[in-house]
Amino acid sequence: MAKNLKNDYSFIRGVCYGLPYLLPVEQVKRELVYGRKLNLNSTRIWLVYDIYKENPKKFIDGLVTYVRTANQCGYTTMPILFNGNGINPAILEEDFISDGEAYVKDVVDALKNEQGVIMWDVMNEPSCNDYIMKCAPEEKEERYDKMWKFVRHFCNYVKSIDDEIPVTVGHTFKEDVEPTINEVDVISFHDYFSTEKAVRSTYEYVKALADKYGKCMINSEMGCLGRANPYDLALRVCEEYKTGWYIFELMIGGYWGDIHGIFYSDGTIRDGNIVAAIMGCYRNRTETAIKPNANKEGYAIRGINMLKDALEEKTEVFSAERKPAEEILEACEFCANLLEGCEMVPMYEPPTARIYRLRSQSNPDMVEVRKLAYELAGLLKDYCQLI
Repeated sequence: MAKNLKNDYSFIRGVCYGLPYLLPVEQVKRELVYGRKLNLNSTRIWLVYDIYKENPKKFIDGLVTYVRTANQCGYTTMPILFNGNGINPAILEEDFISDGEAYVKDVVDALKNEQGVIMWDVMNEPSCNDYIMKCAPEEKEERYDKMWKFVRHFCNYVKSIDDEIPVTVGHTFKEDVEPTINEVDVISFHDYFSTEKAVRSTYEYVKALADKYGKCMINSEMGCLGRANPYDLALRVCEEYKTGWYIFELMIGGYWGDIHGIFYSDGTIRDGNIVAAIMGCYRNRTETAIKPNANKEGYAIRGINMLKDALEEKTEVFSAERKPAEEILEACEFCANLLEGCEMVPMYEPPTARIYRLRSQSNPDMVEVRKLAYELAGLLKDYCQLI
């Protein structure tokens, strides 16, 4: 039977999603629903051989349940069979092949007839590990050869079991693509570069290979705040090259939570610009951009006066009195909404979050409440250039 290949995978709007087959089904459904609000349609998930080895049946059952659940929620799935990050070099030796094949066969046989599987990723980032990156220079070529031999073997082995679902390899760098290009059906690369020029150079390089070998390309990882690879830039360039994508990652949490992810567990988001970029709307960074004017209708002055009134103290002898915390916080919220809406404050810790924390206290610290009000008044005066 001929492999069921498409010439165009630009329809993929995917997210990396960790190890969801270990999560409760209700949690998975809830989190996938968040992504469907953004028309996301595919997940890329990591399988772990060591977890499989502990209890193969439980592992496979969980995996099948996840793929079916995701499909019911409107997602296809790309399972990753091996992970190059932190790889145990022992699996690259000949004596692992039979165990590796037994594992791969178990996974592929369980999923190859599932409607939800879109592609097999044989290995995530084969070159991104200490085994390759920290070896002595004279050993590097030999270690690369051993890695590519392993990856090629399992690409071909997957094809021998399943002649329908396409095979790919999620490469770390563009230079890694060509060593396995004859074995994959779809070219997959990652791009976490920090400038538009560098990002475009990756697409141009991989596109030339795709044209040369007559294969489709996808970007299966991108978007990292801590690598100066903003989602807004990564997705805009990806759209221009009409390339299917998987961003890293669906949920904010765990080790990568401070630089990756779209949604918190309650469905709220960290950054509206990420959501906008996923929906194909990008920030205007040209000379045509119009800066918001928070005082165009006098609301900045009104907010400052509200804060001034809220901070005013009754100072008569024996009857000194301050306004209650909630009255001050109400004025703070008015001003915070102006500052945040007009993008005059950094949003890594928005003033409204500080207000929320203070309101959640049964007895708010009045020093902190008044300090916040004073700061917000100063910010509005400064940014709106008010005397």
